[in-house]
Amino acid sequence: MAAATGSDSTLKRARLALNMTLEEAADALNAITGGAADASLMSAWESGRRRTGKRNRAGLCQVYRERPEALFAHQDGAAASVLETSGTAVVVKVLTRWTDLVAAMADVAAGAREQLVVTGSRSREKAYLAAIETAVAQHPDLVHYRVLYGPPRHGALADHLLRLLELRDPLARRNGVKTLHIGLVEPTEALERFFVASESAAVVPLPSFHGADGFDCGVLLSREAAVGLVHHGREACASARPVETIEAVRALPVRHN
Repeated sequence: MAAATGSDSTLKRARLALNMTLEEAADALNAITGGAADASLMSAWESGRRRTGKRNRAGLCQVYRERPEALFAHQDGAAASVLETSGTAVVVKVLTRWTDLVAAMADVAAGAREQLVVTGSRSREKAYLAAIETAVAQHPDLVHYRVLYGPPRHGALADHLLRLLELRDPLARRNGVKTLHIGLVEPTEALERFFVASESAAVVPLPSFHGADGFDCGVLLSREAAVGLVHHGREACASARPVETIEAVRALPVRHN
């Protein structure tokens, strides 16, 4: 175990003071949150490359028995991020047609090579779901996160989850890295959110510009925003209940809403 240095964050020093490895700290956090945080995410929090969310902050305070204002000062006091200073430049395109929205979402999935985060429980567009499956099948090093907010709303999404589990074993580790994460956010009253993000682009659906029904418009976002949404999805998945077996997916009550 390495000794703490003056340049280490309080979060890292708290871990080292308990003589815990990153893996051990992640396991202790997951035992509290029921999530799936890993060593790489713990390291990103410690270095300040990523900001810890509310649920994991509370869990880390329990693990280390420290106050949040002490543990996370290095994150909260950081200078303005690249994203904050980019302003509207992160918006690549406004998508005003349903066909353009679905095509852009499929393009983000098809272009992912390192990380692909998809959130929401309402997906049913065949071309979009097929693009995700193709990316997972063709790029074995791609790490895919699917964050559900409640059970699938459509049978097409439940079938998609089963196909992902046929393509990848969540228990497997490629080069030491888990490459498939499927999580169900609880409690069920958590606000659902919808986006797809890779390491280089993201699409966020928006309420319709044309009427009161549906989410048939959206925005295509640049890499700076995509990186932030990837982190959002990774942390959401880390705090979610894993649904990573065929039996677990089949046990989900499909809500046809």
